[in-house]
Parts: sequence; structure tokens; C-alpha cells
Amino acid sequence: MSEMTIFKNQTTAIAVNSERKLTKLGQTLASQNTTRRIATNTNGTFKRIVGGEQIGKALRGELNVIVINALSNVSRVFYEADYDADAKPTMPDCWSNMGEIPEKAAKNKQGASCLDCPKNIAGSGKGNSRACRFQRRLAVIVEGDASGDIYQFNVPAKSLFGKGNGNVHPFESYTRYLAANGESPDSVVTSINYNEDAETMELTFTPVRQITDDEYAMVIQAQAKPESENYIKLTVAEADGVTKQPAGAKEEVAAAEPEKVEAEDPEEEVKPPKKKAKKAAKEPTPESKDLADVVSQWADDE
Repeated sequence: MSEMTIFKNQTTAIAVNSERKLTKLGQTLASQNTTRRIATNTNGTFKRIVGGEQIGKALRGELNVIVINALSNVSRVFYEADYDADAKPTMPDCWSNMGEIPEKAAKNKQGASCLDCPKNIAGSGKGNSRACRFQRRLAVIVEGDASGDIYQFNVPAKSLFGKGNGNVHPFESYTRYLAANGESPDSVVTSINYNEDAETMELTFTPVRQITDDEYAMVIQAQAKPESENYIKLTVAEADGVTKQPAGAKEEVAAAEPEKVEAEDPEEEVKPPKKKAKKAAKEPTPESKDLADVVSQWADDE
């Protein structure tokens, strides 16, 4: 810790000052006051959003991170209003962190359970899609960021399911690929890229390398912070400090004109068919080998 300069009257030298770390209380309060996330965009950029505001310039095309936490289940989120990039953001109408039942905080719940929800039926959304969309919320740290700050990263539906090609995968397939090679998302640096061949915004995930000892220590420290748990449960609106409820909220009393919601990306949801899931389970398992042996085959994205 650097020399203290914030105090009005610091006269006593603290011998152990360099060994002091931010306490659990300090971490909790800091995480409540300042939320961080990395936003994706249809123009192929990644933006750092801190407290709801963009910080610094956007990064185009590729982002290298270490995934430090994720829920065991894929989450669900539903917006009644159509996407409008110019509208003032609101909270989702309904969402579920574990994809099973609506969260208590949802003001416009669409059903008692996600399985039986009318918004979880093919055709309830645009085309043959479901109106309630899949989403994964990750807690990540950025490669090369010595601060160890944790960011929330939201993986949209079209970047979750499907088959991989070599070492390039959608996220759910990516985690299985790592496991088959004796690795996990928090033991490797992951390159997140925009799929330039996709018709709509789609992300791919590729292992770059195993993390170093210093990065491992940073991961362990980050996983002990409250943000590691909070960010995998917060919606985009919650992370940005949005409090305005959707027009259909049951507790909304105001008669003001409804405002459309700002979603993180306007893509339609992709439903993971059960048949595809079974086929994926029958795919040939990659040869069990140490990822260090195939580092030379991984793309150099710089």
C-alpha cells in the first residue's frame, strides 16, 4: 500500500502499513458503490462501464480475460418492450439467475417457473425464438490489469450454444473443451472475439495460454471479493445502477408514457435444441493432453 495522503492529521507512523489489505467491510462497501462491467456492442467493440458510465476508449475486436466465477446454470432475462438504443434504460420485466424461477425483485413476473412460463415457448419472441432470452453473467479480470479489478461480462444467447471449431467455441462448448483438456476458465487466459462470419453479433471464446503464478495469486484474491459473487447475479440494469421499473411493473403507479428499455444487445435469442445437446454429448472428446503442448497451435491474436 502506498503512503497515505488522504488524512487530515496523520502523525503516527504505521510500521505494518505495507502489509495491510482492504478489509471485507471495505470490499463490500466498495463493490456496492462502484460496479464495473464490460459491455459488448454490435459495432464489434468492448467498453468498460464503471458506475453506469463508459471509462476510456473502446477496445475493438478482441478482449483477453480470466474468468473467475460463473453460476452453474444459464440465466434468463425478459424485456416486454422492444429494443430501443435511444430509450432510457429500465430494469427487466422478469429475470432468473438460475433459469428456474423468477427473482423476487422482478416487478413483472411472467410465470411461477421458467419451465412453464409462456415467454419460454418457441414463437413467443421474434420469429420462432423465445421472448425470454438465455444469458450468462461472468465475473472476469482483464489480462495485464495489475489492479485485479473485477468486471461483469454478459454472454448473450447467440454466443452460448452450438459447436466449436478446433479451439474456438461458443461459451458452453468452451467450458467443456477446457475440462476435456484438464483446464478450467479460471486457469487460462481466454480470448473473446467477435465472429466476423456471423450475420448478427456473436462472440467466440479461445484459450490463449495457462495463467502465470502471479495471475493465479490474483485470481485467488479476486475470487474472495464480494464482486466475484455479486456480478454473476446482477442484471445489466442493476450493474449500471438503473432503478426505473418497466412499464408493465405491477407496483408502478405513475401514468407517465411508458419508456422502452435499453438492452445490452438487440439480438434475437437462440434456443438450444435438445437434439443438438444430445449430439454435442456424442462428439469425439478431444485427446487428453496438457494445453501447454498445444499452445503453439493457438492463434496469436495480437
